[in-house]
Amino acid sequence: MLGGGSFGTAIANMLASNAYPVVLWMRNAQHAQQVQKERVNQRYLPGYKLAQSLQVSADLNACLQGVDTVFFAVPSGALQDLAAQVSPRIEPETLVISTSKGICGADFMLPSQILETAMPDVRIGVMSGPNLAKEIADYEITATVVASEDPTVCATIQRMLASNYFRVYANHDRFGVELAGALKNIYAIIAGIAEALKAGQNTKSVVLTRSLAEMRRFGTQLGADPMTFLGLSGVGDLYVTCTSPLSRNYQVGMALGGGKSLAQSIADVGQIAEGVNTTRLVKEKADAMGTYMPLASALYATLFEKQSIQGALRSMMLAEQNSDVDFMVTPNE
Repeated sequence: MLGGGSFGTAIANMLASNAYPVVLWMRNAQHAQQVQKERVNQRYLPGYKLAQSLQVSADLNACLQGVDTVFFAVPSGALQDLAAQVSPRIEPETLVISTSKGICGADFMLPSQILETAMPDVRIGVMSGPNLAKEIADYEITATVVASEDPTVCATIQRMLASNYFRVYANHDRFGVELAGALKNIYAIIAGIAEALKAGQNTKSVVLTRSLAEMRRFGTQLGADPMTFLGLSGVGDLYVTCTSPLSRNYQVGMALGGGKSLAQSIADVGQIAEGVNTTRLVKEKADAMGTYMPLASALYATLFEKQSIQGALRSMMLAEQNSDVDFMVTPNE
């Protein structure tokens, strides 16, 4: 497991509890030594005891020695450099699973595409869904989706992660699953702003449903299966991140709605909130494609153009009143 944040730690611990030999790699050697000794990741997952069998190390060479499965659980901005380091250290046909929920750089590449480019001989999959790390660590009933064009990748990860509280569902639409996991972070920030402004339940329902419409509209124009957005990585993850104070992007939105600057809001969260950078990249991509995304555009204006939140809300309310549902199934289809 490459990445010792809250999610990487929770999944690594779950794999170790399922009796798989797991090494959790952390970039900071001092932090890795502390977690290995104390059996708690106090910085990112405080209060949760780790399995005795879970090994923690900052030695990348040692961590990758002889492995057959590698999970990447680092922020999308760190993925390209780490993939370049990992590539010569693993064997062809290794299973490589991305858990990152972001978009990488001006080329608008998704995390698994970055990994695929750096390691063309491995078998790629992605993992996404409504998976708050603290709830996983608390053994709350949770479901995730693993997506790959290779059904054996899905079957292997399903077998490795399944437990009496963690369910794993398969999907062939890797691009759609991964894109949905990145897009929902935009709308979690908006939901946090709405909560801070004490918006009513009617307003929150509008935010949630129109967010899903934007995600699906944008994703299908890029080639994703529209039905993917009705699954765990779409509406499931969107619901969790738009309603839970455990969501980092929701926390950023709460801080912004409370009158704090973007810099201070990010600093308060203390971990990377992918939605900020994703908003910028998606707005630019949507403009280039001519895709109508009033919610994302309004958030962009607040984050990067210094428009007031009140002004952004007004622009949202002036959004075009069009079809409720973009995709309908007729009886003969």
